[in-house]
Amino acid sequence: MKRTFLLIALLVSVMLGSFIWFVATWDPSERPTISERSPLLLFPNTGGDHDNQRQIA
Repeated sequence: MKRTFLLIALLVSVMLGSFIWFVATWDPSERPTISERSPLLLFPNTGGDHDNQRQIA
């Protein structure tokens, strides 16, 4: 039980540390944001059967 708790605490601390490192070393001028590289397509037009695609009112 104690080993499991220590393993979970270790994994959480590694994830938190890597996130803090990412934020601390992030340079916005170095590379474009994700939305600038590939626009978000919620309902892409696949060119297939249009009867099966959902209609948004």
